[in-house]
Amino acid sequence: MRTCKIYSIQLAIFLLLLNSSAVWARQQAKVVVPDSSMENAGDFGKRAHTHFRMLMPAGTVGNFSVASAARPNIDTAPFSGYGFQTPASMACIYKLVGQATGCNPNSVTAVVSGGGKAMALVEAYDYPNAARDLQTFSNQFGLPSANLKVVYANGRRPHADPFGWEMEAALDLQWAHAMAPEAQLFLVEAPSASLADLLYAVNVAGKLVSAAGGGEVSMSWGMSEFAGETSYDNYFNASGVVYFASSGDSAGTSWPCVSKNVVCVGGTTLRVNSAGNFEQEVPWVDGGGGYSTIVGKPAYQTVSGNYRGVPDIALSADPNTGAWIYYTPSDFQEAGWWVVGGTSWSSPMAAAITNSAGKFNASSEAELSMLYSSSASTYLNDISIGWCGLNVGVTATSSWDQCTGLGSFAGY
Repeated sequence: MRTCKIYSIQLAIFLLLLNSSAVWARQQAKVVVPDSSMENAGDFGKRAHTHFRMLMPAGTVGNFSVASAARPNIDTAPFSGYGFQTPASMACIYKLVGQATGCNPNSVTAVVSGGGKAMALVEAYDYPNAARDLQTFSNQFGLPSANLKVVYANGRRPHADPFGWEMEAALDLQWAHAMAPEAQLFLVEAPSASLADLLYAVNVAGKLVSAAGGGEVSMSWGMSEFAGETSYDNYFNASGVVYFASSGDSAGTSWPCVSKNVVCVGGTTLRVNSAGNFEQEVPWVDGGGGYSTIVGKPAYQTVSGNYRGVPDIALSADPNTGAWIYYTPSDFQEAGWWVVGGTSWSSPMAAAITNSAGKFNASSEAELSMLYSSSASTYLNDISIGWCGLNVGVTATSSWDQCTGLGSFAGY
């Protein structure tokens, strides 16, 4: 993934020198899928991939000082004026703080103050600058310092994966902390992206969260469904733990999101105007979803047919209205602010919002039963306009659908 490193410099120049609206900036950018998010046919049932994308400017640029480019605007958002999302803007949109007109990321400043017990983020490989980058992110957006513990799943420090799983971990950690800043965070690092290594790390994560009194485990990775996948459901049943996973960044289902013991989180697009004010949430066209061909319909789910439908809920994922993260690669080159998206953003946010709301259910099944109950309409925003799945053209409807599930959170 070394070829993508040049884009950090490009993004910095682009955001520093462009004196126009947020909409114009997004129109001139392009979305880049990192190598870690690519899936090969031979990976099914063997190796997982990430679910994030980077927003990059079009074209190329010459030499530039990375140190000066990475210097953020300490008053509001990094590179103020471009409309990308901050902890305060997302807290406003999902009604976790007092409401402000437009939830504009360049003006709102109120951040979430809740969170408790524990959350674990399961990643492959090592992210050596995790604590430093998380502190920079927290300082920038007025968040308290995180209570973070990095855990090597097998007891040995894995090797690093710059601009792939490292960046995935940055996104997961920073946005889990943003939505539940008082929760204990565990970054559980698997030695590789193999199914065996990641499931071992999931097991470690579940035990850590359970021992801390309960909470959530987020898995922002996955693979296409495969024969025998249901035999791994027991990895997602630690006592007092609710498991979340990303639905994927293309049409169709993804495991482990499709497991009956996992809350599957899909993606939405935030429609904003030229000033960056939030107007409407609709399905993200690239968000994963559909019906499993393997997993039977669980008792808690009220969908048509005989198979599990996903996602269960959906949150912001479109990189065109993406999230700021601060990322320092393990080789310490091109450190700075990045704009990212994908359903890898959705899963840790959903886990953290659930944590911040104090919804500490005994299991994923209990959480899902609550979400599919009639009382859930009070804290879910049913998204019924828009479409998703570039290959299937699925549309959003009232109640559950294959684009956004039951909808997004609204003051959960």
